[in-house]
Amino acid sequence: MKEKEQFELPENAFRELKDGEQYEPVMPAGSVFPEVNAWTVTWGIIMAIVFSAAAAYLGLKVGQVFEAAIPIAIIAVGVSAAAKRKKALGENVIIQSIGACSGAVVAGAIFTLPAIYILQAKYNFDDVAFYKMFLASLLGGILGILFLIPFRKYFVKDMHGKYPFPEATATTQVLMSGEKGGSQAKPLLLAGLVGGLYDFAVSTFGLWNEVFTSRMVAGGQWLADKAKLFFSLNTGAAVLGLGYIIGLRYTLIICIGSLAVWWLLVPGMSLLFGDTVLNTWDPSITTAVGDMSPEEIFRAYGKSIGIGAIAMSGIVGIIKSWDIIKGSISRITQTTKSAQSDGHAPRTDKDLSFRFIGIALVTAVVCTFLFFWLGVMGGNMMFALVAILLTVIISFLFTTVAANAIAIVGSNPVSGMTLMTLILASVVMVAVGLNGVSGMIAALIMGGVVCTALSVAGSFVTDLKIGYWLGTTPRKQESWKFLGTLVSAATVVGVMMVLNQAYGFASGKLAAPQANAMAAVIDPLMNGVGAPWLLYGIGAALAVVLTLCKVPALPFALGMFIPLGLNTPLVVGGLINWFVTTRSKDETVNKERGEKGNLIASGFIAGGALMGVVSAVLRFFDVKFDFELWWQNPLSEWLSLGAYLLLICYFITATRTKK
Repeated sequence: MKEKEQFELPENAFRELKDGEQYEPVMPAGSVFPEVNAWTVTWGIIMAIVFSAAAAYLGLKVGQVFEAAIPIAIIAVGVSAAAKRKKALGENVIIQSIGACSGAVVAGAIFTLPAIYILQAKYNFDDVAFYKMFLASLLGGILGILFLIPFRKYFVKDMHGKYPFPEATATTQVLMSGEKGGSQAKPLLLAGLVGGLYDFAVSTFGLWNEVFTSRMVAGGQWLADKAKLFFSLNTGAAVLGLGYIIGLRYTLIICIGSLAVWWLLVPGMSLLFGDTVLNTWDPSITTAVGDMSPEEIFRAYGKSIGIGAIAMSGIVGIIKSWDIIKGSISRITQTTKSAQSDGHAPRTDKDLSFRFIGIALVTAVVCTFLFFWLGVMGGNMMFALVAILLTVIISFLFTTVAANAIAIVGSNPVSGMTLMTLILASVVMVAVGLNGVSGMIAALIMGGVVCTALSVAGSFVTDLKIGYWLGTTPRKQESWKFLGTLVSAATVVGVMMVLNQAYGFASGKLAAPQANAMAAVIDPLMNGVGAPWLLYGIGAALAVVLTLCKVPALPFALGMFIPLGLNTPLVVGGLINWFVTTRSKDETVNKERGEKGNLIASGFIAGGALMGVVSAVLRFFDVKFDFELWWQNPLSEWLSLGAYLLLICYFITATRTKK
């Protein structure tokens, strides 16, 4: 008997399951759907190349790597519809999964490897070969994939409904819109158009400021200068939609963490150390704390406390997840039994065999060791052994942290975790005798491997959650993810080398803020100057206290690390979620409004991401508009607030449903 095809997500897709309740995906496990073929592989490779190049340029230019999953999903739906392909949902998931490697691999590469060029300009050492940076990105990506697969069932199945998975939610809604068609796709498409044009008007033409700050209010500038107190709000549509999907609980925790830094720590440091120059760990700081702006105090001190809190949150998460980690290791080691039991699993629950994962992991670790030994450490086996131990242990343990962060807030604190990795790696490598320029290059290559591993692991859990909701075969997603990583690694390193030749990362024409931070931290460490251990310790202690008080430490720590202006709009989105799902006495109406709000929020995220790609392409071809003077005018911020309020009104009004 032919099963009835389903063209909408099940009612229990986003909530916790009741005892004995099962989730049935859109593509049932008992049916076979087109997934991997020449069409999906070709389009997946094209998407990986195009979006790797665009994301690399934009990331090095402004320090933000846009998430490629959503725009790739939109394009996949569009080309499938244009080609009139039937039952294209499974194909579109594979296209998105292969192509989405771009943003993850790009983040891993550009957050670390450009620091080599920055230090090269200072110390005048030989160019680092293409193959070294390519292998750092490729091997890191492979390790990230292999480390995450054993945790797939825990994150996407066992924790169903307990994590919001904001990016996966938005991408899934986009993919489903291609199946639904008609009136059901209209709210998503209309919201995507509104959100996309709204963000495009700001990022490309600068019609109004993208941020509203308290400096525009009477006395606001005085408070910022004297009391180091100020408020900031990013008025983008994509960030608003992200806050709605995350929900009020987690956004409040994130924002409270941010306010703890910006409204307590920053003013407190100015009050306590007003005339003091705190630069023991960073000689480049020459300004007294009291003479700094709130933003400068945050960058110099607050972010380091956030890094310490993220690192300790990760350690706490590892301790709490230890049973899961041990279970995953056990499943990998018991290869024969796992392989046999996996043969009886339903199609939608079949991973790559754990025998394959075990062999592939050993092979990847050996290849990484040989790369370190012969290509990075100059043939010194002891240095290579220390490097591979640090890289593998940190990558494996922080995989769960990266996946948790993506599942909760859709944002991976990979730069903070990598910065901590670089500090630890530098301290250990100096202790075993590797320092100076060669030590800097070695530590940055190690950091590149770890950063890419964590970035890819975090991104991959999004793909697997999408596949779980829709009913894709996990084994096929996992198999073809390696191809996307290979293509993306080659593309991003090539683009990075071209951009360095054209502009020079040390020239300041390309911001590369994360890479500059890595270079600034690693330089003194490899030359005998210390790190801000006190600040890291304060953050770590805070994370422990939060855990003891039953407050989720990771969202709080993420709020401490991410700028205030990007945290406050998350709460606005969370408040809208609370408002539209509670204002009726009829729970059915509240539920329908909440689901429609998910579509609108997904449209905002999708539209903003897609227009981000268009803006990146325009900038790449040097099509840009000069609006810096206009943004210095207070009127641009007031106009920004007005546009933002109109956007909120549209969102709330659009959630209304017919009774």
